[in-house]
Amino acid sequence: MPAVVLVTGGTGLVGKAIEYVIEHEPEGSRFGKQPGEKWIFASSRDADLKDPKQTLQLFERHQPTHVIHLAALVGGLFANRERKATFLRDNMLINENILNTAHIKKTDKVISCLSTCVFPDKVEYPLTEEKVHLGPPHDSNFGYAYAKRMVDVQNRAYKEEFGCNFTSAIPTNVFGPHDNFDLKHAHVMPALIHKCYIAKKNGTPFQVLGDGSPLRQFIYSRDLAKLFIWQLREYDSVEPVIFSVDEKEEVSIRQLANMVVDALEYPGKPIFENELKDNGQDRKPASNAKLMSLIGPDFKFTPFDIALKETVEWFLANISNARTGPSNH
Repeated sequence: MPAVVLVTGGTGLVGKAIEYVIEHEPEGSRFGKQPGEKWIFASSRDADLKDPKQTLQLFERHQPTHVIHLAALVGGLFANRERKATFLRDNMLINENILNTAHIKKTDKVISCLSTCVFPDKVEYPLTEEKVHLGPPHDSNFGYAYAKRMVDVQNRAYKEEFGCNFTSAIPTNVFGPHDNFDLKHAHVMPALIHKCYIAKKNGTPFQVLGDGSPLRQFIYSRDLAKLFIWQLREYDSVEPVIFSVDEKEEVSIRQLANMVVDALEYPGKPIFENELKDNGQDRKPASNAKLMSLIGPDFKFTPFDIALKETVEWFLANISNARTGPSNH
């Protein structure tokens, strides 16, 4: 029987990227749609996943054989710092409802999307899959981090007790078309793109929080989409897999800000505010050795400058309907 794949959070950054890849890769290819396969991209309008009844109704409506679970309450450094209980509670409810409903409905497979913030704050780098539970996460976002970390615990428990094929992926910093560019809640890259756009439009300085020194690994959403499709079809272990570019591909926030300036053709330079409390963690390099050993050497990531250029082009073309918050354009 052909698969019916339900993608929760299907209208967000990663969901839209999966939809793009499924539509644009050749049918029957490694990352393309398979013959007869059906994909459903559900949003919060389709069901409030914090509610077990609505979650069950969503599954009964679509009868998925497979689920890619992306739905979450997400936010950047500042949102996470201000709303720890909300991030913990909402995400715990969403994750348990998805996993328990998948168990009840005998769904063949569920992949849940975690985040590198699940890793301990004090840990030996690079991050690898077996280090998830070795200590408490960073204090700045422990509500979100613990809710996501518990998915790995839930996956193992459901597998041991009921034999469920539940697993997870741990992406590094994702970016791309359809990102959240709202300055209050955005992650670092979309926030910088939006800030620089406003500065260019208004002829004002492009101010960047922190001192620009933190290093991050960024993964393009359309590359990440292919990795989720690979995991759906070719990986059946409960053990999580880190989805990341090589750790040698780290980019500093200073480099990123300068590349955003170039991509948007802003006439000045970024001005760093040098408040160290705004930096977040200095670096958290993750190893993609396990991923690359499994997916094989033929898989290639989009070069960072090209991916950034495509993201900026999408933002400029879609500014009227992108998620940009209350700022004036």
